[in-house]
Amino acid sequence: MTLRDTIAPLIQGDVMDDDATRAQYSRDTSIFERRPEVVVFPKTADDVSAVVRFVGEQKRAGTDISLAARSAGTDMTGGSLTSHVSLVFTKYMNRIVSVVPGFGETDGGVVTAEPGAYYRDVEKETLAKTGGLLASYPASRQLCAIGGIVANNSGGELTLRYGKTNRYVRQLKVVLADGSQTTLSRLSPAELLAKKQADTFEGRVYRELHELIRNNRNEIAAAKPTVTKNSAGYALWDVETQDGSLDLTQLVCGSQGTLAIVTEASLALVKPKPHRAMLVIFLSDLGLLPDIVKRVRGVGPESFESYDDHTFSLAVRFLPQMLGQLGFWQMLTLGLAFIPELWLAATGGIPKLVLMAEFAEDTSAQALEKARDAERLLHGLAVRTRIARSEAQAKKYWTIRRESFALLRKNMKGLYAAPFIDDFVVHPDDYPTFLPELNAVLDQYHLTYTIAGHIGDANFHIIPLMDISKPESRRAILELQPKVYELVSKYHGSITGEHNDGIVRTPYLSAMFSPKMLEIFAAVKKIFDPDGILNPGKKVGGTVADIEAGMIQNL
Repeated sequence: MTLRDTIAPLIQGDVMDDDATRAQYSRDTSIFERRPEVVVFPKTADDVSAVVRFVGEQKRAGTDISLAARSAGTDMTGGSLTSHVSLVFTKYMNRIVSVVPGFGETDGGVVTAEPGAYYRDVEKETLAKTGGLLASYPASRQLCAIGGIVANNSGGELTLRYGKTNRYVRQLKVVLADGSQTTLSRLSPAELLAKKQADTFEGRVYRELHELIRNNRNEIAAAKPTVTKNSAGYALWDVETQDGSLDLTQLVCGSQGTLAIVTEASLALVKPKPHRAMLVIFLSDLGLLPDIVKRVRGVGPESFESYDDHTFSLAVRFLPQMLGQLGFWQMLTLGLAFIPELWLAATGGIPKLVLMAEFAEDTSAQALEKARDAERLLHGLAVRTRIARSEAQAKKYWTIRRESFALLRKNMKGLYAAPFIDDFVVHPDDYPTFLPELNAVLDQYHLTYTIAGHIGDANFHIIPLMDISKPESRRAILELQPKVYELVSKYHGSITGEHNDGIVRTPYLSAMFSPKMLEIFAAVKKIFDPDGILNPGKKVGGTVADIEAGMIQNL
């Protein structure tokens, strides 16, 4: 009897093992390929429980088996790939359960959705019902789903003002490693005590995890990254509050499905300011960057993004393809707006970096004044500036920034946009020394690459273009990763601010964390997943050999 034949009677959903389906779910947007033995499309949380129980029983009986949850497959780390059971939520468990009003910081309300709900659908409904949105959306907002946003603790262009996903998680319904279902939320000391007293798998998790945290408070506090964004490791430093409350949503958020399977998430929404103006800064001297960032951030931009000269050049080169995704009038309007950029490219005046500081306020006059204030603060510096007074005027800059990765993936024939050093974070004050050292490391490999990112947070996305089927490219990946992460560690940064660990970065967590802290991470994994069935090899236990063996062989 096949694995499919064994699982299918246990659930209401679909179970498939044909070659086409297995191939479809063998890749995400990373450099990896793992073909699942079977693909399961659960219809309910009970289906998820049944699959988890079955996999656990098989593992305890000696079978080499595990499972990985998957939503839209936009992960850039291989985080949702597996050789065994792929649990895919977008087919059935994609409901937006509710959108309710809210107050204060979350005056946009609270949305509750299943993991397979696409962000684009969630945003459309929340804006219509409350005027609110989940502000931690990533650049893949038109493609990604809620499960991946929570699993990776995603952030994006609005993170500078609004923070990452963990800030907005209010409640998670999950399936634990024994197949039991529970709801996670912040627990008061009294509620925590009641949980710990329960004679259940969940009760044991609370008891052992709380003891682990209490016994290692100093180590955990010292391990907390000092940069503004981090998705590396397990965020134990965010679990316990000073009043003794405990919130496991802060641990499960960002855990890449290695601790529990999320079946429903309640997320707070914000109401962004309705009017925007953008200050665009054209920079050729990178030595000015920290001063520029400090001055502009002092004015309070909603977002502060950037892209480099390589991205700029590629955008000009592939302008027809980029515009071709739009309707006729949008294509015509945006095409005309790009005339100054085409002239810059033709005359060799491409800046080293283009910085985009967008200010959002209650009125267009207030937003414009903020942009002008930031521009005035840059007087005397060797930069060129331009103010986009409306979202329409700013659209061409956002198009380049948001579409850079897609441009590379779709248009570089014979080359693959290879994210493997794509998401590190340093401190903005270290720009003048860090960036030259980074460039010196990259220049050793003569790569074509783009740099885009969240310049206000010093969060860089570097995407080299490579033919990763070639042995020399694969060697370059394995050589370059530790060099870049060693440099990031030297400057006390994070090897991943948003994209998480997955296959690609788990082996390099030692660049950020002490051996003792890595042991604590392993203990967390053991507490939640004693049989090692939930997405093993991610966050804990991954090796460089996994990276080498898992890289895509044929583009």
